[in-house]
Formats: sequence, structure tokens, C-alpha cells
Amino acid sequence: MKDAVSITGSAHTDRIHDSAAKHVTGRADYTDDITLPEGALHAYLGVSDVAHARLIGLDLSDVLTAPGVVGVLTAADIPGANDISPTGLHDEPVFPTETIQFHGQPLFAVIAATRDQARRAAERAKVQYEPLPHALDPTAAKETGYPYVTAPLTLERGAVASAQEDAPHRIKGRMHVGGQDHMYLEGQIAFAIPGEDDEVSVHCSTQHPSEAQHMVAHVLGVPSNAVVVNVRRMGGGFGGKESQMNLFCVVAALAAKKWNRAVKIRPDRDQDMTATGKRHDFVIDYDVAFDGAGRILAVEGDFAARCGFSADLSGPVTDRALFHADNAYFYPNVRLKSHPMKTNTVSNTAFRGFGGPQGVIAAERMIEEIAYVLGRDPLDIRKANFYGGAGRDVTPYHQQIEDNILERVVGELEESAAYRQRRQEIIAFNRASPVLRKGIALMPVKFGISFTATWYNQAGALVHVYNDGSIHLNHGGTEMGQGLNTKVAQVVAEAFQVDFERIKITRTTTEKVPNTSATAASSGSDLNGMAALDAVAQIKARLIAFAAEKWGVAPKAVRFRPNEVQVGTEVMSFDAFIRAAYMARVQLSAAGFYKTPKIHWDRAKGQGRPFYYFAYGAACSEVVIDTLTGEYRVERTDILHDVGRSLNPALDRGQVEGAFIQGMGWLTSEELWWDDAGRLRTHAPSTYKIPLASDRPRIFNVALADWSENRELTIKRSKAVGEPPFMLGISVFEALSMAVASVADYRECPRLDAPATPERVLMAVTRLQGGR
Repeated sequence: MKDAVSITGSAHTDRIHDSAAKHVTGRADYTDDITLPEGALHAYLGVSDVAHARLIGLDLSDVLTAPGVVGVLTAADIPGANDISPTGLHDEPVFPTETIQFHGQPLFAVIAATRDQARRAAERAKVQYEPLPHALDPTAAKETGYPYVTAPLTLERGAVASAQEDAPHRIKGRMHVGGQDHMYLEGQIAFAIPGEDDEVSVHCSTQHPSEAQHMVAHVLGVPSNAVVVNVRRMGGGFGGKESQMNLFCVVAALAAKKWNRAVKIRPDRDQDMTATGKRHDFVIDYDVAFDGAGRILAVEGDFAARCGFSADLSGPVTDRALFHADNAYFYPNVRLKSHPMKTNTVSNTAFRGFGGPQGVIAAERMIEEIAYVLGRDPLDIRKANFYGGAGRDVTPYHQQIEDNILERVVGELEESAAYRQRRQEIIAFNRASPVLRKGIALMPVKFGISFTATWYNQAGALVHVYNDGSIHLNHGGTEMGQGLNTKVAQVVAEAFQVDFERIKITRTTTEKVPNTSATAASSGSDLNGMAALDAVAQIKARLIAFAAEKWGVAPKAVRFRPNEVQVGTEVMSFDAFIRAAYMARVQLSAAGFYKTPKIHWDRAKGQGRPFYYFAYGAACSEVVIDTLTGEYRVERTDILHDVGRSLNPALDRGQVEGAFIQGMGWLTSEELWWDDAGRLRTHAPSTYKIPLASDRPRIFNVALADWSENRELTIKRSKAVGEPPFMLGISVFEALSMAVASVADYRECPRLDAPATPERVLMAVTRLQGGR
């Protein structure tokens, strides 16, 4: 007799990504691979070449006479609302009518027989405008009196002013933290097919099919039930396809309905980078008071963000930066304020971590400052400030920390990475090395899991069992390479006690699961796994009731075993059992639903429980820098990360590794740069440097905390893994700081700004050595 572990692909086991072979062989179908129907057209955006101006006129006569052009779309062609704001603030037009607000802003779209013809024709537009002054960064925006794009947030607890006055030590500083381009391998793309009456179907690469559906309906002036959005898979998303896909879906759908022909839009990489938002860059002013033992007494922080010309998701992004400005540390007295600044740049948007990394790096900077003032190992300062028991377990937003495993995670990594010994060896090396200097840092991460917009914490799923015993699985999450479909299918396979191969995972579509939330906030498996499990539970309950009645046994005598069902003493194959249930007219389909419990948030008060639970991790990184050039390499990284009871350890390790490298890239080589005219000059892979395979740590040890189990009732007691390990890349940034500080015998904090490019490292070295 088979036992429970003999089914292939059950939860908590390694399983290859369901599309892995297709990914590496090129057989995986993406939106651009869909065969176009006869007569399909192509769209391309025409964009502004100024950062801020009054739009006086738009002459498209030369565009219309260009070869292959069928027509153009402008704001005048929109039958519904000229608005694609994801937060309902009505501040983001599809095409502007009065004011140009950033360099590269889409002004119109060309529709032509080929993509190349549309692209070339877009260059022939004549735009008349009256230039206006522009502000490109949060500091300039504040000085110019620019408004917030959305209401700011304040988190406060305790008596900050008196704690600052009474503290033995106090440090004030400013830190610039750069943004980051998503650089997904598959760019933005949408393909719309007109239907009869008001109907339209859109195939696209989006993390949020329901939002794309609602935006298309909103702009077309039709109900949502007329619009179907389909997503088979994405070639990467990282947050860049949560709201930024709206424009492309809308343009494709508008053109498809206007000319009653299928229309595809796929921008070049340059236009993709200039016309879509990025990770928010921040200017952070901090004021930290502490005692002689390094314990923090009070923290005050102002977080000013470059948000762009419209709100997009800047409100929740800057909120989450404040939520994570404590990282792993208890602040007895704290006041944190966000400043979501309007700027004449593309509207910044969601990115892996969603503001959390910018908050965490501020916390680590303050720890670093304290360590240099007191001449202590930063790890000792970190440990002295960890969240603890009663009296030291409340966050700045008044949520109690109930699942704290920080000390165990950090302690185990400290030992396995031989941190103390290596730090002493590095200090000795630096004394004897005139040119090359090393640094090491071990830092923790505490990351809250849930959408802070509470209503997004819901998911649906649809499961069909066909009468031959095969199973069809659909859920509201989207697959972007992270393995979500594989994990959810593993949950379904284990629940039915059947082999993974029996499950057919289908594309995400608004036709099957309505009102889905974005696959974001690291919540894809948490939400959709539970929804799928609910659907399976409904079907199993019907099957058990059927079997109990037909065979005259108690319900508890009906057991699902590996690829079999036991009813009393009789055992039959799963296929035969399902066939019998079908013949008895048992419903073999169910829609599942899940909503996250316990969470609540009062933004006006700055209090609540925005997070269901926390995920923890720690990383220890070692670097070496060349003090003559500023160049560096990462020698070794050790990671211990908490994913609860992992649904799929192989996939989770991959997520940890990828997140770390992406986080490292954000803080080292990935630099966004706008010139004085507001033009993004790092607008292609030739000018924007993401980490290469050769940039990975020479020694890279990644382990999961296999002893951890989520104390909350999540899917199979697992924890989210997509975003939390991104912040572990900060360990590289901190190690670089130590290496730089060594040139001045660790007497002061180098105060590196991010990204710590070789140029910035060299300038910091020169400054500490007494140069300019």
C-alpha cells in the first residue's frame, strides 16, 4: 500500500517549476508569442520631449500620412474617462490635454500595419508647447513648493522630544537612497481583440488582471463584464506590472474597438524605461538618540520620496517605508513622517519590497552611526536593539510583535558564517593592506506580510474535477517566474492525494475568478493557496457525503489515499471513484475564497495591525574594495532565511537567491540618472547596469530556517518569500561601508549614499583620507 509521501509533488517537497523546461528551451508562450489574427494592427506611443510645459497644439498630419498608418489615438478618442489612476485620484490621464508633466510622457498613439511603421510615424508629430519650470527630485520639489501627490503619513509613539533632550548621545544625518528600474526580461505588452457589442478581450503581461480589466472598462465607458483580461505568464514583473500595465492595455483596447481589428502594443526597451515608473528614490533625514550601551532611546525620521507627476501607488509605498523604518529594532520613542513629493518625472510605482527596503536601509544606517560613535561592532548594536519581550515588542504603528525569532536566526547565522572570527581577520588584513580593504556585515530583516490596503487581502480560485479524474486549477494569482502556479498545484495535489501531473494549471483570466488582487506584497501563495484549498475542501465534502451514502459507511470511513479512495474496506482508484461520483450527479466543481484574518489599519491614527505576520532573515556579506579605483567585489555571502514550513524549498531558495542579487544591484550598480532637462539618460541596458552572473558572491551559501513554522494559520504554515530577502542585499552595502571606514581607522561613519557605485566608494575613501 502506498503511503502519503508517495504522491509526486506534494506540499513541503522540492519540485521543479512547472514551466522550467519551457523557459530554458524557449517553448514557453508569452503574450508576444500569440499568433496574430488576419488584419492585426500595431500601436506605438508618441511621447513628449520636455519635462514640464503647457500643451498648446498637437499636429499629427505628417503622422497620418506616413506609410502604413491607419490612424492615431489622442485624448479626444476616449469614449469613457481619460484616467488610469490606480487609486482613484483621477490624476493620471491616458493622454494629457493641457499640461505635459514629464519627459517621455505619452501624448498619443499611432496605429499602423506594422510595429516599425507605427514607431517611425510617431517621430513625425509636431508638438507646440510653452515650457514651464520643473522639479526633478524630492529636495527640489520641496524647495519649489510642489505639493504632495497624496496625503502624507505620520507614525508616532512615546515622548520623542524629551527623550532626545535627555539622551547621552544624539546624531542627525541625511541619506540619499536611489531608485531602481524593474528591468524585467519581458517588457510591457498588450494585445486586444475586439468582440461583439461592447466586448473586448485583452492578453497582456500584468500582475493585476482585475485592475487592467477595470481600467479598460473605465476608459472605454463600458461595464467590467464586457472586458476579459488574460495572463498566461510574465517574463518578470517585480511590481513594474502591477499598475504600469494599465496604459498599454487601455491603448490596445481603445484601438481594437475603434478600428474593429486586433491591436498589439509593445514598446522598445528605451520607451519602456522612460514611460514607466520605477522604485521610489528617497531623501531620508534621521535623528537618533541613544545611550552609552548603544540602545536607541528615540528616533525621528523624515522620508521624502520622488513620486513623479501622479500618485500611482506612492501613498502605500511611502507608508510601507515608514512601517519598515524600524526593521528589527525597538524604538521606545519614535516619530516618522512621509513626504510623497510630486516631481516632473514618470510616476514611480510598486517594486519588490514596496517601500520597505528604503525604510530598512534607514534603520541600518542609524545602527551603523551608533556603532562608529561608540567604537563597537555594529552587530552588537543590532542585538542590543532587537525587539524583545513585554515592553519592547510594539512597533511605531502600535502592532505587537508576537512571532519574534530574530535572536535565533541571527545567532545561528553568526555561528555558521563564523562572523566574529572573520571580522577580526578582516581588521587584521586591513591594517596590513595599503590598497585593498575588506569589510563584513551581518544584518537582520523583519518584514511585514499583507497588503496595507486591507481589502486587497482576498483571493479566489476555481477547481474542476473532470469525470476522467483529471483536475483543472485556476486562481486569481499571476505567474511571473516565481513558481506560484507550481506551489498552488502542489497544495491541490496533496489535498486530493493525487500526483502533481494530474493537475492542469491554466492561465489567469478574469472570466473565471473575478475581483482578484494583484500578485504582489509577497502574498501570492498565502492568498491563492488558501482559496484553492477552500475549493478542494468543498469538492471533497461532497465526495465524502456521496460515498458515505452510497456505501453505507460513516463519513470518517472515507479516506483519500495516494491516487486512491478508501470507502470502508473497499479501495478504488481515484479515477474510478470520480467516475462513480459523476454518474451519481455529484457537483465536481467549486469556487474557493479566502480573506486574511485579524488585520486592520487606521491610517488617520497611524495605528492598527496592518500585517498578519512577519518574515525574518539574516545575511552576512564580505567585500573587498580597491581604494585607488573604488572598484569592489563581493567575496562571500551567507544567508539564513525564514519561510515557515516551506511549500517548495527548491523554489524558495531560488527566490531568496534572486531577491538578494536584485537587492544588491539596487545598492551597488543600478543607478538612475536624469539630466537637467528631465531626460532619463540611463534608459537602456547599455547605460543601466544590473548585476551579472559574474557579480554574484564568490561563495554563496543560502539556507532556509527549516525549524520555523508560521504560528498563524497560513497555507500549510508557510511564510511569504518574494520580498523579504530583497533587503538582505543591504548587508553588501553595510560591508562596503566598513571597508571604506577602514581607511580612517573606523573613526567615523562613511555615510555612503545608495547606490554605492565605484565612483561613490572612491569619493568616500578620498574624503576619509583627507582629500576633497
